Amino acid sequence: MRARGLPDSSATLPEANFLFRELSSYLKREDVSELENAYLFSQSAHSGQFRKSGEPYISHPLAVASILGKLRLDTQTLAAALLHDVMEDTHVSKAEISNRFGKSVADLVDGVSKLDKIEFQTHADAQAENFRKMLLAMARDVRVILIKLADRLHNMRTLEAMRPEKRRRIARETMEIYAPIANRLGLNNIYHELQDLSFRYLFPTRYRVLANATKAARGNRREMVTKILDTIKQRLKVAGLDAEVTGREKQLYSIYTKMVEKHLTFSEILDIYGFRVIVKDVPSCYIALGALHSLYNPIPGKFKDYIAIPKGNGYQSLHNTLWGPYGTPIEVQIRTPEMHRIAEAGVASHWLYKSTDADLNDLHMKTHQWLQSLLETLSDSTDSLEFLEHLKVDLFPGEVYVFTPQGKILALPKESTAVDFAYAVHTDIGDCCVAAKINGENAPLRTMLRSGDRVEIVTASHAKPNPAWLNYVGTGKARSHIRRFLKTMQYEESAKLGERLLNQALISLKVDPETISAAQWEKLTRESGAKSKTDLLADMGLGKHLPAVIARRLAVPGESASGPSGTGGVITILGTEGMAVQFAKCCRPIPGDSIVGFIKKDQGLVIHTHDCPAALKNRGNSENWLDVAWGKDISKQFEVSIKVMVADQRGVLARVAAAIAEAGSNIDNVAMDEDEGKGTYTTMNFMLQVRNRHHLAQVMRSLRRIPEVAKITRMKS
Repeated sequence: MRARGLPDSSATLPEANFLFRELSSYLKREDVSELENAYLFSQSAHSGQFRKSGEPYISHPLAVASILGKLRLDTQTLAAALLHDVMEDTHVSKAEISNRFGKSVADLVDGVSKLDKIEFQTHADAQAENFRKMLLAMARDVRVILIKLADRLHNMRTLEAMRPEKRRRIARETMEIYAPIANRLGLNNIYHELQDLSFRYLFPTRYRVLANATKAARGNRREMVTKILDTIKQRLKVAGLDAEVTGREKQLYSIYTKMVEKHLTFSEILDIYGFRVIVKDVPSCYIALGALHSLYNPIPGKFKDYIAIPKGNGYQSLHNTLWGPYGTPIEVQIRTPEMHRIAEAGVASHWLYKSTDADLNDLHMKTHQWLQSLLETLSDSTDSLEFLEHLKVDLFPGEVYVFTPQGKILALPKESTAVDFAYAVHTDIGDCCVAAKINGENAPLRTMLRSGDRVEIVTASHAKPNPAWLNYVGTGKARSHIRRFLKTMQYEESAKLGERLLNQALISLKVDPETISAAQWEKLTRESGAKSKTDLLADMGLGKHLPAVIARRLAVPGESASGPSGTGGVITILGTEGMAVQFAKCCRPIPGDSIVGFIKKDQGLVIHTHDCPAALKNRGNSENWLDVAWGKDISKQFEVSIKVMVADQRGVLARVAAAIAEAGSNIDNVAMDEDEGKGTYTTMNFMLQVRNRHHLAQVMRSLRRIPEVAKITRMKS
């Protein structure tokens, strides 16, 4: 947001003098002098740089430091705020900052700086990597994100100077990432301002219309708000409570989301005003609640006790919605002064209201645990975009509060399942979970949790994560652990398959695999660009390298990449190869079928029936086709699809299902559709589990004994 080449003024800006006067109210004189030095250093470094708005660029670091000064942050953080752009936008190095202002300040500045010197494929990759670096630094020192949030807040306040498309991109990024992080850290004021500013630039017309409507309503409802305020004060006084009562207007974005979610017009949103009651201690909060209930009737289902069960960011208050005068719903928050400070400043209250950072209170312990979970997710993610996806999931504002069997409360994002709960307790519990008990009742692992649920996870030592879990887990931690396990498993299984394919190819060339030396492998691995022999074998199993070509290069040193068209020999399929061998969905081969194998890049070996239309289409590329055969004593169950035409009579589905069960088969799925032009018949499409062709024949014979069954067909395409 700067332009270069304009004349610069080296004089101290009035905003700087005002900032240092404000900071003098809580910092020592020597600390303020240190900050003045940081300001002068930054002003010199940014000399000749101007923002898009035409202001000297130094006005931006000053504004960032001013936002953090209102949170009464420490000297190191404020110095880093004044210097936060010098590494990114000037020739100043981290070492120079460290020498002049200390290592802590230099680390903070480095954590906030973007990765401008690295080449990325796309803007999305660059942004994802920036977040990754910033959050790594944030996990080491939470002050990094406080500076970044203040930086983003001032940029949003001055976003008008940017091009419309850039305004929308920055606003969307702010709404999806920065505002939720501010919320997660309990920075309530920054959170709401970032949301409203993002709303303004993402939907300018809606923002303008809603702002005008709210302004008009403000005048119309002023008298009613004043009356409610006076009535509440009077009732609390009668109850013997010394309370501070204030009225507040809801944020525009909050009103807008309520209109969208509940399909209401602005005139139907009655509770655009809320009331806050601050009393001296926790018992007084509940006394105040009783006093207000005797004044106005509570609306059922609208009471939330965040004092007994605090939010994940440490927020505590009693929330209630009451029927006010004229049938108007009014929202009331009741809290203590300490709760109010945390609600306004969140994790920053650590510096605001403590002279030392020695003993972490509960809020900071929760923040520390969240940051550690971010690091854990970061280590499990293979790339920055995947990590960013996990981060967005965990930043969703909605939460459910559930209990462990020992009574400990866990906060999880909305729509979390029993699997998410298992991973939240411990990674090992998640990896080995097989079932769940919710409120004492057996429940599927995919069950969505609700606040108040008591959850117990059943584990088994042999259990492993299921790929199907990715379809319904709600937390980034669970998703990243499952993905890491599946990638590791696929890698190991692909390496085993690759070794089998290579050995077969070597034998066809009359070469004993045992005679290949370590030196030959090392040379081939280096030439192929693989990191290790195992990586090369896994690539063969995934179809990235043809075993015939690799075998030729091992058997005949110096052989080029062009190899024989076929590998010879036959690969035995056992059904236990895991993810490295896939059975084509188009024809669903089962033991007893004549089969062929196709090496498909990144998928490994795909098995088709010999007469599969999809396979016949691609038989031209003979290098990728292998001769395969079923092994003996296969115990695995295989999916097969059959179509059953039956007379449309009451109870026929039950009789068909019973016959399938009696034949020892399991039904995975069933779908029914009425045959066009034949109203007396219905077609049932079954997905069954069978051992082999013989077992399938048994199932079909069992079905043919049912009088209503007119026709049975196995579906192969």
